[in-house]
Amino acid sequence: MDEFAEKLIHGRVHVSPKRLGNPGPNEKQKQQILLAANAAPDHGRMMPWRFIEISDGSRSALGEVFYQCLLDRDPNATPIQLQEAREKALRGPLLLLAILNFADDANEISKDEKLISLGCAVQNILLSAYALGFGSGLSSGKALQSQRMRDLFKLNNQEDPICFITIGAVTKNKLGRIRPSLSDYHSIL
Repeated sequence: MDEFAEKLIHGRVHVSPKRLGNPGPNEKQKQQILLAANAAPDHGRMMPWRFIEISDGSRSALGEVFYQCLLDRDPNATPIQLQEAREKALRGPLLLLAILNFADDANEISKDEKLISLGCAVQNILLSAYALGFGSGLSSGKALQSQRMRDLFKLNNQEDPICFITIGAVTKNKLGRIRPSLSDYHSIL
């Protein structure tokens, strides 16, 4: 394997959105990162996914959804917990929502295959961001599957929000993930 590809694949680690700050990607870098998604395998020449960027002007609306979803789940949430829920929307300079579109009029391609395609698109985004010197992390949570979230992002009934992707400069390092050995996930039949 090419040395650059080896370093790229094995060097990238998850960085918590709490540890990602400015500077974020500039417009040219952002376009390069997002264009990496279109190299994902695309069975059936479909594009079963899309990404929505949450602009600075929309962060407060997303924060309100996180706040309300926490209240829905826990009416006794403390003011600190509610504030932390709101602040999740403010993390990282580039925040994207990855959305799976599982519509298929011909019913030829399974939802699982579409999800794999989205996963590959997400991985391409993460690797591209890392190649440009940025940290990145994925996040989800119970609020992601709420009707409030679906309404905010105007998702149709054939779309599912899968995860948020946060990209930015690493502001604090944490020890890297311990990678499993090959025998932990590979066998021969």
